[in-house]
Amino acid sequence: MNIIKLNAIDSTNNFLKELSATQIIENFTTVVTENQLNGKGQRGASWVSENGKNLTFSIFIRHPEKNLNNLYIINIITSIAIIEALKEYHLNDLHIKWPNDILSENKKICGILVENTIKSNGKIQSIVGIGLNVNQRKFENLPQASSLAQLKNKVFDKDSLLKSIIQALKSNYKKRDDINFLWKKYHSLLFKMGIPTVFENKQQVKFMAIIQGVSSVGKLQLQLENDTIKEFDIKEIKMLY
Repeated sequence: MNIIKLNAIDSTNNFLKELSATQIIENFTTVVTENQLNGKGQRGASWVSENGKNLTFSIFIRHPEKNLNNLYIINIITSIAIIEALKEYHLNDLHIKWPNDILSENKKICGILVENTIKSNGKIQSIVGIGLNVNQRKFENLPQASSLAQLKNKVFDKDSLLKSIIQALKSNYKKRDDINFLWKKYHSLLFKMGIPTVFENKQQVKFMAIIQGVSSVGKLQLQLENDTIKEFDIKEIKMLY
């Protein structure tokens, strides 16, 4: 494993993007930092992490195919891989909360941000950013956040966790051509799948709907109260739970 360790950096995603733009790097090269000063999350949100307590890292993936139609499969593979790795540490009730949060016992412990780039030769590469709450114990003004240490009441070895996640990602990436298998697994892990749930739209109007799945481009498919199925993008709605 090619793992680059840094004490502090603005964003591991940005660092890896700049590195891959200036030199040829090994596939699955990983950059991890003890202190991420300007981490990014979904919807343009920041990812705040206590210095030295958690895992904040990014993984570089160069894809051999020039297939733009299945890019969301990287999100799926990453989510599945993290859950598989965490199961080895006996985390309970693990789920994927759309679009890319990992929950344990209904608490957010991990966030994922995948950034794809299409090169001039048509080849695609992805930077997979992951923030995993490991040994942090306090989350001020974040009632839905938790960590492995909080949930299991012990300190975890971050290096072992990192290697477990990278290995699980590599293993699942090899299955990327078996799209039906990966989608089925992803949907089996989807939080609130098939359960009536409250959502809120951009106008802050609350409504009840049932998650039917996620589309091939990552939109959430909801069955509304009038029984119609509608797809929503990341910025259009949020789940209230």
